[in-house]
Amino acid sequence: MHKNIKLETFLHAFFLVLCACSIIPLLLVISVSLTSESGIVSKGYTLLPSELSTNAYEYIFKNGNSVARAYGVTIINTITGAGISTLLTALFAYGLSKKDFRWRKIFTFYVFFTMLFNGGTVAWYIVCTKWLNLSNTIWAMILPYLMNAWNIIILRTFFSTTIPDGIIESAKLDGAGEFRIFFQLVLPISLPGIATIALFQTLAYWNDWWLPLLFITEPKLYNLQFILQNMMNNIQKMSENSNYALSTGAMDVPSESARMALCIIATGPILFVYPFFQKYFIQGLTVGAIKG
Repeated sequence: MHKNIKLETFLHAFFLVLCACSIIPLLLVISVSLTSESGIVSKGYTLLPSELSTNAYEYIFKNGNSVARAYGVTIINTITGAGISTLLTALFAYGLSKKDFRWRKIFTFYVFFTMLFNGGTVAWYIVCTKWLNLSNTIWAMILPYLMNAWNIIILRTFFSTTIPDGIIESAKLDGAGEFRIFFQLVLPISLPGIATIALFQTLAYWNDWWLPLLFITEPKLYNLQFILQNMMNNIQKMSENSNYALSTGAMDVPSESARMALCIIATGPILFVYPFFQKYFIQGLTVGAIKG
């Protein structure tokens, strides 16, 4: 009994330290984003703002309309893309998990093959712009990420290891069709795996700036990450070019605090979304990784 108390105390202390190692960097980023540039130069990064200032956020939101519009575009892309992607991935993976599916091995090989080889960026770009005409459309930021081979493999394994064959067989005996079995029986049982894939896709769509860089030239369609990336590049250029900064008054640009503020703006919404997935995430990821 005494040994168990010592072990529990050690484990609690270890995880408290681990938790602090995860939280302290986030608190530091928030603190630096609220510190004036002169305070950062004189005292460095501190957990409490040495000179409280909101200049970084004021600089970022001085074009508030464009940032708000970019937020809207990103939210639409994330909800639409993650929702459709999760549904298509689940349908595909469920088919591959069925042992009586005649073409199971062929489609599994096709999915696995795309994890090793692809047509290259140039061919992919030509297909998206010339054949699908996705340039300057919101679908340019949704369609390319709809299917992910790794997510299909994870969810296929999850279905294979968690869905009892007896449930599906009994449903068929009762006259249920494939779609009814999938939506009314398989999905409720598979919430941990579905939530895991949904979280992966949500992060992929939310953090994407590559697709707007390739396909979007209309400012009204810029997403949040692309605008923040441009701001970061502009801040970097102005801080590196002292002559330009002196001639334009850009020395007042809060370069260090603005970088941290950009991190908060970009990651803030995800921090609120993650707790809703957390109770399913670990179970779905570990069960899906038991065997291939």
